[in-house]
Amino acid sequence: MTSALWRVACPIAAAAVIAGCSKQAAPPPQRPAPEVSVVTVQPRTVPAVASFVAQTESSRQVDIVARVSGFLDRIAYKEGDLVREGQLLFQLDRKPFQAQLEAARGELQAQQARLTTAEATLARVKPLAAQNALSQADLDRAQGEYDASKAAVFAARAKVTEAELNLGYATIRSPVTGLASRAAQREGAYLNAMSPDSKLTYVAAVDPIWVTFSVSQNQVAKTREMVEQRQIIEPKGKHYEVELVLSDGARYPYAGKISFADPSFSQDTGSFMVRAVLPNPKMDLRPGMFVTAYLKGAVRPDAIVVPQLAVQQGSNGHLVYVVNEAGTAEVRPVVVGDYIGEKDIVVVSGLHRGDRVVVDGVLKVVPGRPVRIVEPGAQPADAATKAASKAGEAPGAAAKAGGAKK
Repeated sequence: MTSALWRVACPIAAAAVIAGCSKQAAPPPQRPAPEVSVVTVQPRTVPAVASFVAQTESSRQVDIVARVSGFLDRIAYKEGDLVREGQLLFQLDRKPFQAQLEAARGELQAQQARLTTAEATLARVKPLAAQNALSQADLDRAQGEYDASKAAVFAARAKVTEAELNLGYATIRSPVTGLASRAAQREGAYLNAMSPDSKLTYVAAVDPIWVTFSVSQNQVAKTREMVEQRQIIEPKGKHYEVELVLSDGARYPYAGKISFADPSFSQDTGSFMVRAVLPNPKMDLRPGMFVTAYLKGAVRPDAIVVPQLAVQQGSNGHLVYVVNEAGTAEVRPVVVGDYIGEKDIVVVSGLHRGDRVVVDGVLKVVPGRPVRIVEPGAQPADAATKAASKAGEAPGAAAKAGGAKK
């Protein structure tokens, strides 16, 4: 009996072992291809924009200096405020200069009286000397006195002019419209025109305003090479437009033009200075502000542009994933260039017309494995639907089967 049971049990056990081994050897289910969205590369013409760190500068900053010595009577402007051309800034004590002017005028009148006398004397002496009634020495003396009196009148008139200028210099007005700085001297201080303390303040014109930035030698060489290779087309007449972005990211509403470029490179920095002029009617820009200047006007013909999200940073540089004709993902090294707007970037080399570049789903891509291309923003397919489709069943049939089982 025991032997018979053993003969029956052995085949059953062997069959069970074989069945268990066959279950363990079954291949795992294949992972479905990840869903990605792509963009097809189509070369197009895009702006070629260069950016620089720039600084604002007054278009006309004038130091206000005392041109005559005297006591400061009054500060007639509000420090830090906008002043107009011709507006009174400082008033020196006018009384000493007024007295000097009166004295100079009196001296002029005295010299004019002497000139009148010398002229009358010369008029009497000349006919008498011609008749030999007076000697030639008398004529020469009369002529000399007349010439000396005439010269004295010129000198006295010049002193009057000088006194009038000094009196005018006692009243200091703004030569330009701009922002006036703080006053370096206070009321009652004595100002010495020959001393460094004669500087009172400065007025900085801010409308228009200058923006300066530096261009390196390498940038110039690279741009020249790209222009020669027709990778960049400069604007007609090289009339570039300059736009600004402020430190807080806000875009300045007014654009300007380049007004000056230094003809030589700096020996210290290897760059040359470029200056642009922009309108500043609301005085949003003040001298000394740091801004970002964008040089616009040039274009890139037949440029390859892709979304920034498609470009990854690898150990050897930048790369993108490209879907080939077989639907398999490939790694493609690329060289990137400038940013275009806020979302796109120029690819200088590595991509060609018609390439399909993965944009969404990059993290799910495995190089050399197939992917499934979907429209951007499409929702992933339901897992149950995928399983039913794989088994050759409709979702409704699977549900009915489940209900029958219950």
